[in-house]
Amino acid sequence: MESIFFYAFGAIAVASGLMVVINRNPVHSALFLIVTLFCIAGLFVLLNAHFLAVIQVLVYAGAIMVLFLFVIMLLNLKATAGEFEKLLTLKIMGVGAAIFLLFEVLYLISRGSSLGLSGTAAPELIAREGNTKLVGELLFTDYLLPFEITSVLLIVAIIGAVVLAKRKLEE
Repeated sequence: MESIFFYAFGAIAVASGLMVVINRNPVHSALFLIVTLFCIAGLFVLLNAHFLAVIQVLVYAGAIMVLFLFVIMLLNLKATAGEFEKLLTLKIMGVGAAIFLLFEVLYLISRGSSLGLSGTAAPELIAREGNTKLVGELLFTDYLLPFEITSVLLIVAIIGAVVLAKRKLEE
């Protein structure tokens, strides 16, 4: 039964992830991204990582997606969507990024099970300490730099959206 849910969540996540990229309407892409994030939360539940599932729904599918939709509607991307389709350079860069991603995925697959995570905890440790405590310790020790880089990236994105919107209002 668990494998049925795993394959269902995985298939829906991949399909909605493709729709995020393929869809021309940015609002619809953001809504498909919400579906993808909910499916990932379902996968976390199947892994008995209930805390991460709740955080996935509250933080990413909730707060971050509200910010994304706010920025999309603030910038009125629907009016400028036609301009991006004409740029050959962006298409070439997209194909290059896709090829790079493909090679990266193939490299990770070739390494296989030798990818052991330094922050993986044994189930008995999780039962004794608690999932939330272990996630907090890992987040602020082993994964502090990626956590801080992500927060700075989000702040820069929000500031950039506000600057673009202000420039558009002044014109």
